[in-house]
Amino acid sequence: TVLTAGMATVASSVLAIYIMVLQKQFPTIAGHLVSASFLTAPAAIVMSKILLPETGQPETLGLHVKPYQEKESSFIEASINGATAGTKLAVGVVTLLAAFLGLVALADFIFAGVGAKFNVLLGLNMDWSLKGLLGFVFYPFTLIIGVPPSDALEISDALEISKLIGERVILTETKSYMDLAALIEKGTLHDPRSAFLAVYALCGFAHFASLAIFVGGVSALVPSRTADLSKVGPRALLAATLATLMAAAVAGTFFTGSSILLGK
Repeated sequence: TVLTAGMATVASSVLAIYIMVLQKQFPTIAGHLVSASFLTAPAAIVMSKILLPETGQPETLGLHVKPYQEKESSFIEASINGATAGTKLAVGVVTLLAAFLGLVALADFIFAGVGAKFNVLLGLNMDWSLKGLLGFVFYPFTLIIGVPPSDALEISDALEISKLIGERVILTETKSYMDLAALIEKGTLHDPRSAFLAVYALCGFAHFASLAIFVGGVSALVPSRTADLSKVGPRALLAATLATLMAAAVAGTFFTGSSILLGK
C-alpha cells in the first residue's frame, strides 16, 4: 500500500512543471492536477488491497505502538550516522534507477529491432517499441475510462492516448505530458474529453523509474525487507497505474465539455 500510494500520487514540487508544460493549451490545468492528486490517494489504497488483500491480522491491531529511536551520544555521532544513512539511501536509489532504466532501454531496443525485421518481412508498418506495444495493452483501458473511440483509434499514428499512458510507464509522466501538450497544440485530438481524461490518467509516478526509487529507498532503510519489496514492487506499479486510470474514470463522470472546466 505504501509503495502504491507513493507511485500513484505526485509531489507538490513537480506540479509546477506539469503546469508549465500544459498551461498554454490547458489554462485550468492547475486545478485538475490538484483534483487528480486527491482522487488517486484513495484509489491507490483500493487497488493495493484488491491486488494484494490482507489475509492475516496485523500484529499492531488495537495497540498503541511507541516509536523507537536510537539516541546518539553527541552531535558529532548524530552527524556521522545521518550522513552515512543518507549516503546509503542515495547510492541505493541511484544504482537501482540506473539498472531499471538500463533494462527498459535494452528491452525497448530489442523489441524495436526485432519488430523492424517483421515489418520488412510482412510488409507491416507497426510500432514495435515498448511505447507502441503498451499502447495496444492500454487501448481497452482508454475506452473504459471514457476516451472517445475516434481519439483512441483513429488519430495519427494510432492509439496515441494509449501510447501516452504506456510512455508514462516506461519513461516518466513529464514526457507524456509534453507529448500531450503537442497533441493538443496540433489539434490532433478530436474531442476535448480526451485531453481532459489524459491529464488525470497521467498524473502519477507510476513508472519504472519511480519503482526503482521507491524500492531502492525503502530497501536502504530496511535491508531485511528487500526481498519482500522486490516481490511486491511490480504489483505495486500495476496497482498505481490502475489507480490513476480509476481517477480518470471518476473525473470523466463530471466532464460536461464546459468552458469552465477547460478554461476556454
